[in-house]
Amino acid sequence: MNSTGGRQTAPPIKRHHTAHYYAHRVRDSLTTRLSKLICSIFLGLLLAVGVVTFILWLSLRPHRPRFHVHKFSVANLAEGAGLIEITFNVTARNSNQNIGIYYDSMEASIYYKDQRVAQTSLLFPFYQEPKSTTVIYDELKGTTITESSQRTSELMNDVAKGPVVFRLELTSLIRFKVSTWKSKSHRMHASCVVGVGQDGNILAAYKDKRCPVYFT
Repeated sequence: MNSTGGRQTAPPIKRHHTAHYYAHRVRDSLTTRLSKLICSIFLGLLLAVGVVTFILWLSLRPHRPRFHVHKFSVANLAEGAGLIEITFNVTARNSNQNIGIYYDSMEASIYYKDQRVAQTSLLFPFYQEPKSTTVIYDELKGTTITESSQRTSELMNDVAKGPVVFRLELTSLIRFKVSTWKSKSHRMHASCVVGVGQDGNILAAYKDKRCPVYFT
C-alpha cells in the first residue's frame, strides 16, 4: 500500500477479461462494420438507381409539340358583316427524339375578340413520328364574321386603322408513344394570335410566329 499524507491508498485492481469477453467484443465490432458496409452498399445502389432514373426521365420526358403559323388570310375582310373566307397554314413539329404522338382528333376555332367566327374539324387521326413536322392547312368558306352591330363597328374600325387581330385555336386530343407504351389522352390547345392588314393577309410581325401550347 502507498501512503500519502498519512493515508494509505489501495493499489488499483487489475481486471482480467476472459476469452469469451474478447470474442464478444470482436463479434460486436464485426457486426457493426458489416452493418455499416451493408448500409453503404444500399445507399450507393439507391443513389445509382436515382441517377439512372433521372437520366431516363430527362431522355424520355415528352416535349410539347411546337406550332407555328405561316399563312393566314381573310378574304372579303372589308365587307365586315358579310361572308368571308379564312385560309390558314400551320405546322406542328414533334421535337422529341424517341417519342411519337398520336393525334386522335383536331379542331380549329377562329375568334375575333371574344366571338368565335369559325370552327371546323381538321385532319383524320394520325400518328406523328419523332423529329417530324406535319402541315395543317384548311379553308373556311361562307363564314359570317360578326353578328352584332357592336362587333361590326369594331371590325370596321380595326380594318380602317389596322391591324385586325384574330386568334386561331387548335384543340387536339393526343397521346404520347414510347416504344410499345402509350400514354393516356391529353387535351392540348395551341393558341395562335394573328394580325392581318387591310388586305386581309397576315402581317410580317405575326408570320412564322410560335403559338403557345397548354393542356386542359
